Amino acid sequence: MGIPRIRDYAGGRIHLIGIGGSSMSGLAEMLIDQGYRVSGSDRDEGYLIHYVREKGAEVMIGHRPENVHGADLVCYSAAIRPDNPERQEADRLGIPSLERAWLLGQLMEGYPKAACVCGAHGKTTVTSMLSEMLLEHGMDPSIHIGGRLDAIGGSTRVGHSGIFVAEACEFNRSFLHMNPTVAVVLNIDADHLDCYRDIDEIEETFGQFLHLLPEDGCALGNGDDPRVSRQIEKLGCRKAFFGLGENNEWRPADLREDERGYASFTLMHGDREITRVKMGVPGDFNVLNALAALAAAEELGLPAERAAETLGRFTGAHRRFELTDTVEGVEIFHDYGHNPAEMRNALSIARKRCRGRLWAVMQPHTFSRVRTLFEDYLTCTREADFTLVTDICAAREPDPGDLNSGMLVEGMKRNGINAVWTPGFDDTEKYLREHWQAGDLVITMGCGDINLLNEQIHRHFFP
Repeated sequence: MGIPRIRDYAGGRIHLIGIGGSSMSGLAEMLIDQGYRVSGSDRDEGYLIHYVREKGAEVMIGHRPENVHGADLVCYSAAIRPDNPERQEADRLGIPSLERAWLLGQLMEGYPKAACVCGAHGKTTVTSMLSEMLLEHGMDPSIHIGGRLDAIGGSTRVGHSGIFVAEACEFNRSFLHMNPTVAVVLNIDADHLDCYRDIDEIEETFGQFLHLLPEDGCALGNGDDPRVSRQIEKLGCRKAFFGLGENNEWRPADLREDERGYASFTLMHGDREITRVKMGVPGDFNVLNALAALAAAEELGLPAERAAETLGRFTGAHRRFELTDTVEGVEIFHDYGHNPAEMRNALSIARKRCRGRLWAVMQPHTFSRVRTLFEDYLTCTREADFTLVTDICAAREPDPGDLNSGMLVEGMKRNGINAVWTPGFDDTEKYLREHWQAGDLVITMGCGDINLLNEQIHRHFFP
């Protein structure tokens, strides 16, 4: 039996196991917009479930065999194991099943222009930037983002042009099921080492993704990243590089940054000055993200000069250096960054904005990531004055029993970082409220449920 085709189930009931995930919740909304009936389940009442329920999906908390009864097709995320009771029941009943990445790839089929944005860091931001550029200039794209964007009222949008813009995630090699005509590669870094042997295998897999491009496709890559450059140079299709270095076709000139980290620069395309760009989000890494989005916009038919107008108004997707509250004179932010490189970037912005003391609140994500990147975690919050570390968010993984956040905290202390283990959200909030002062800045970081800590603090001050 071959891979099921979503279009063969028009009007049917699609059941999504893991519907609360960032990608799965977006796919649920997209399926509903296209006339499918959607149900789903998840382990916990995650914050995205509210949105899919509002859209009309029936969502059950807890995985039980009866949840799939009556479904025409079952879709599951890569985090859902084969021994999941709903997957097993679907197999027993003969209900066709489809992994999330296949579903996204199938929804992308038939689009003359399909831009896929990949990389260890920055995917959501670049996809959001590009989406807002296209929307503001009437290009009516279909969109799938691994985050929520106010401009589209969620994480997906069904457009009526021939353009599809999507994040392409390397976890579990998911992006190999996509159908790109434009590939944007932001970086290649060591992450998801629970499903890759090492960084070399990760690079090889990015190379496989790039080879999905058709002969008339285009690869856009970060020319400052040697692994990206190496893989793109192997391609026979059109290619271009963006980056901060002079060797890149798309690059900034006269780059300036104000006291809060907001950059402005002259956009260069080869030897040609295109326009002056002023950023609406801070950080030099967002200059790189902007260059990627501008190059992709040009490739999709929107001149970069017009696309650049959007960047001054772009303030980011939710959970990306998002200000959630100001209480007792303390600014409270949240950032989705969940590996050391992303946390370091978020703190570099926070440091420039902070007028008092900087508090980093880290929720490490998955035991496998903490194990493989352990040494990097020990120094990634060096910019902060204080670091609070919650328990590890296990997500899809069982607790191995030999790794915990206390070990991270001890290692941080050996590296001169003022770190404290605050296991739960109540512990963390209590510590913050007993020690913060007016003028301080708190940033919670992680891709698990650490954003709920921000919501908890908000409820206590604004019941």
